[in-house]
Amino acid sequence: MSYTLLNTLYVMTAGSYLHLDNDTVRIEVERETRLRIPLHHLGGIVCVGEIMQSPALIGRCAANGIGITLLDRNGRFRARIEGPVSGNILLRQAQFEAARDPVRALTLARPIVAGKLRNSRTVLQRGAREAKTDDDRTVLDAAVVKFDASLRAVTVAADLDILRGVEGEAARTYFSAMNHLLRADLRGDFALDGRSRRPPRDRLNALLSFLYTLLTHDCRSALETVGLDTQLGFLHVVRPGRPALALDLVEEFRAVLADRLALTLINRGQLKADDFRIAEGGAVLMNDDARRAISIAWQEKKQETLTHPLLNAEMPIGLLPQIQARLLARTLRGETEAYLPFVAR
Repeated sequence: MSYTLLNTLYVMTAGSYLHLDNDTVRIEVERETRLRIPLHHLGGIVCVGEIMQSPALIGRCAANGIGITLLDRNGRFRARIEGPVSGNILLRQAQFEAARDPVRALTLARPIVAGKLRNSRTVLQRGAREAKTDDDRTVLDAAVVKFDASLRAVTVAADLDILRGVEGEAARTYFSAMNHLLRADLRGDFALDGRSRRPPRDRLNALLSFLYTLLTHDCRSALETVGLDTQLGFLHVVRPGRPALALDLVEEFRAVLADRLALTLINRGQLKADDFRIAEGGAVLMNDDARRAISIAWQEKKQETLTHPLLNAEMPIGLLPQIQARLLARTLRGETEAYLPFVAR
């Protein structure tokens, strides 16, 4: 598969070879030409997995200021090939200036929180529609009403601390209702007893933490691809070694990607109680087979396609962090008036 989105070519078919034909990129798979794209249409090339590039193409891209980003087949950042002059320093400078300005930081953090809340609300609404009992439906509907109030509070939050407080309260509402999204006969084994991280204290927390880690890797790779500093965020507080901006981007996708997948794996019986064990001290851990099965399910999920609501273009789910990272970069550069988060339909 190859996609051109936001002036960036994404090459995802294993074994593809990218050639330079005059002023055109030619993509060849098993010695057959699959696609041709004029170089002047491109601002960047992203290669996912085992993709080869000719030395001539690499040289021309470097000379023309077209960055080539290499990701492994799981979407993790490997390297970026650039010429001697790069605009990324200007982008990072804009990022640093925005982070230092409380008003600008709030303007960027607010849509991230709004996107998270809208997507979480969608998961709860879907659960209420599919609920098997009146009790489950009542709890989920009540949580949706609280989310409506939280979304209104986001729009009037006067500073980042207030915004974080709104987000935290909404998260508590969401996780308190999550058990009602599980099959009733599985709640004894997989009930969520609040959100616990280090260490997770129940099976669902262990599963969510693992999926959030995979999602964070993907978001970090996406931000590195566009040249942003992953440690300087707007919503999450900066700490040494913490990928604050990646954690910001994760918020949009938690509910609709990671949480939905977790619930699907449990409700369909793809994960069992004995796929987890309780370690000394009470930490709940997954066994290797479960971790492998979850990783495979995550990669399969990323291959599913959807239509991006803003771009109105069909794409694999795995490209969503890449698209949102580029939209964020455009906002920081002043090319768009406001950052628009991903909101699932």
